[in-house]
Amino acid sequence: MASNSFVTRALDKVERVGNKLPDPAVIFLISMVIVWVLSALLADVSFTTIDPRTQEPVIVNNLLTGASLADFLSRMVGIFTGFAPLGVVLVAMLGVGVAEHSGFINAGLKRMLDATPKRLLTPSIILVALVSHTATDAGYVLVIPLAGVIFYAMGRHPLAGIAAAFAGVSGGFSANFIPSAIDPLLQSFTQSAAQIIDPSIQVNPLNNWFFNSASSLLIVCLGWYLTDKVIEPRLKDTPIDGDPAEIPKFDNLDARQTKALRAATGVMVAGIVALVAILWPDTSPMRAPNGELTSFAAPVMRSIVPLIFLLFLLPGVVYGYMAGTFKTSKDVIGSMSKAMDSMAYYMVMAFFCALFIDAFGKSNLGALLAIEGGQLLKTLNLPSMVTIVGLIFLTAFVNLFVGSSSAKWALLGPIFVPMLMQLNISPDLTQAAYRLGDSSSNIITPLMPYFPLVVVYCQRYVKGTGIGTLLSLMLPYAFTIIIAWTAFLLLYWGIGLPLGIQSSYLYMPG
Repeated sequence: MASNSFVTRALDKVERVGNKLPDPAVIFLISMVIVWVLSALLADVSFTTIDPRTQEPVIVNNLLTGASLADFLSRMVGIFTGFAPLGVVLVAMLGVGVAEHSGFINAGLKRMLDATPKRLLTPSIILVALVSHTATDAGYVLVIPLAGVIFYAMGRHPLAGIAAAFAGVSGGFSANFIPSAIDPLLQSFTQSAAQIIDPSIQVNPLNNWFFNSASSLLIVCLGWYLTDKVIEPRLKDTPIDGDPAEIPKFDNLDARQTKALRAATGVMVAGIVALVAILWPDTSPMRAPNGELTSFAAPVMRSIVPLIFLLFLLPGVVYGYMAGTFKTSKDVIGSMSKAMDSMAYYMVMAFFCALFIDAFGKSNLGALLAIEGGQLLKTLNLPSMVTIVGLIFLTAFVNLFVGSSSAKWALLGPIFVPMLMQLNISPDLTQAAYRLGDSSSNIITPLMPYFPLVVVYCQRYVKGTGIGTLLSLMLPYAFTIIIAWTAFLLLYWGIGLPLGIQSSYLYMPG
């Protein structure tokens, strides 16, 4: 009891301190200025650190020169409009907005809730969140907000639902039993790094699939326990004071709404069946040139967001007209406008977030941080198992500053893969450790592009939600996940269970 009380007091302190921080948009602005100043201070320093991407010493670029500032101003609009998460969120929300304001989502959730045992709600949501990784960033714009809606409808605190889904979507990013586009992307960097030592080595894109699949069960169980036993009890005194117009209401469906729901669901199912039929042939234009579906080169993987838009827009329109919530086309467009109204705050934050991320990348400070950390761990010359744990925690730390999974591995992979191969540790195991560390700290990274979006989702129910509120909710998940998942990897390794297809734990040269 005392321990729980201490944890509660500590989390309350994190929330109070965190909520005293400036608005997220201002934090991004301040961070950008700090990057500018650091880039100017370090630009004349000669670093001996070799950038594995160029095989040349890392150079910090001064962003406060006249030429750099002129370039920044000339690119400012393009930096904002080219910010990838912004397009993902807005396009998806146009379709979801139609489905939501027509009543289709609420009606569908009502039917689903009638058939879902309340005690299995939390693990079901976390499992769906894990599976959403297959559709790139779809979980952030679909699963997380819907989890809040579902919890609220079940008489539970909506912020607990949002936290559970966020932990699944982001904290368990590499725990998935369905292969996704991130698998071949990371494999490509791992193979290139491994070929520094062994030019003939080949790494299978699904070399971590079995471990990731087993990790799914671990993340579901951890998230289930934390949500129901730690997070939700702590939220019992947090009042729901959001705008009543924004909080969904779940009334019993009448005959007309029931008929509309059946028709709209039929349209959605038909759309999914049509998509499967298009993807099925080996010659499908939605496949990559080599026939793969999960490759980043496959048009279907680049079309996830437009597909989400269509799969919610069409059923939403059908439901709206049949249920009577839409009378004319103006009502359909009006529902899209309402969806964009709720995104106004996020767009402001996205503007400053895009500028910060661009400055951080241009300065090369992220590369310097990652490579220096890797070299420090390398020089410690620790036992292989300790080095694996060190890689996990180093990755989790660097993730607080460099969000992109592939960008970090492009920097760290060429350091750790060859280094551990010389200790007879396989590239497969090194990559698995990296993916674990990369996932664990996502949910406590305010500079992660989707973090402010989750704050917006929470404010729908609790107006006073700030960075501190979300951090205090997610810290128990982050610490528990990284410790338990690391122990799970070591146990998995100790037992000798296969990591994935054509994978191994040991690298035996020759």
